[in-house]
Amino acid sequence: MRLVIMADTHVPKRARDLPSGLWAAVDAADLVIHAGDWVSVELLDEVERRSARLVGVYGNNDGPQLRARLPEIARVQVAGMRIAVVHETGPASGRERRCAARFPDCDLLVFGHSHIPWDSEAPGGLRLLNPGSPTDRRRQPYATYLTAELADGRLDAVTLHEVTPSSRPQRRVTP
Repeated sequence: MRLVIMADTHVPKRARDLPSGLWAAVDAADLVIHAGDWVSVELLDEVERRSARLVGVYGNNDGPQLRARLPEIARVQVAGMRIAVVHETGPASGRERRCAARFPDCDLLVFGHSHIPWDSEAPGGLRLLNPGSPTDRRRQPYATYLTAELADGRLDAVTLHEVTPSSRPQRRVTP
């Protein structure tokens, strides 16, 4: 099963659209995970339309329309893996311990908010992934998103994709 993992898209505030490579990955994925800060309902509509399956949550920059359609925390079991998605996990210091205590029944936690890619494992085996942001790199050298393969309860081929200037959006999201 092919996964695309993104967060902190901030469309249209930080970019007019998602990078073309990310749209291609969404089109090819079996599951798209978005860990919040969509900003526009139009982006949610387009990602839903183009995704085989979408699991998403709202973030701190998402208004009432997005909060009405998305949960604060999403949980799903896919291909033998128990996945939770949340926007914020608090400070980096102690993150693994806090998240293991908060999500003891999960194998994978996807989160966002910091715009900083993160891949770690908590005591007890909980994997924590933050894809960064494909549109707002902040203090990072590149904007980013993740892809991965999921089979038989295993997450493999986790790949951090760097968004280069030539792959930045050239079109607007269409409703």
